[in-house]
Amino acid sequence: MIRLISVGKIKESHLDALIDDYRKRIEPYSKIELVTLKDFATSDDEAMNAQVIDTESKSILDKIQNDDYVILLDLQGILIDSIELSERLQKAFNRSFKNIDFIIGGSLGVNDAVRQRADLRWKLSANTFPHQIVRLLVLEQIYRSFRILNNHPYHK
Repeated sequence: MIRLISVGKIKESHLDALIDDYRKRIEPYSKIELVTLKDFATSDDEAMNAQVIDTESKSILDKIQNDDYVILLDLQGILIDSIELSERLQKAFNRSFKNIDFIIGGSLGVNDAVRQRADLRWKLSANTFPHQIVRLLVLEQIYRSFRILNNHPYHK
């Protein structure tokens, strides 16, 4: 199963509809679960923000199992194209991981414990996107990966 574990709710209904559309497109290829975790308010206080990062990161780690393959969306990660993502997903499926977890942290990011748990740290782009849009982009890339793996022309 693929799981998209994200901190924070989708606030725009039109974006939520697009996310649901890609979830439905993925379902013929794999079970998929969208897990939304509570986000916490940020402040100008560094110590409070560090606590927010740790609290959100703990809630992420609580959802991950030992036999999951974890892909963390991370600005310090590596850039990979759609074909390489599809190959990495295929390898993870071949290795029979219980779940393939895509992790989108909160607006302040995640702590080192989450980074260390990640099997892959993926930099989606050199640009910065709102976390809500990242969910849509990740789901589109998962769908594109399945189309690539099944030799369908969608990805070109």
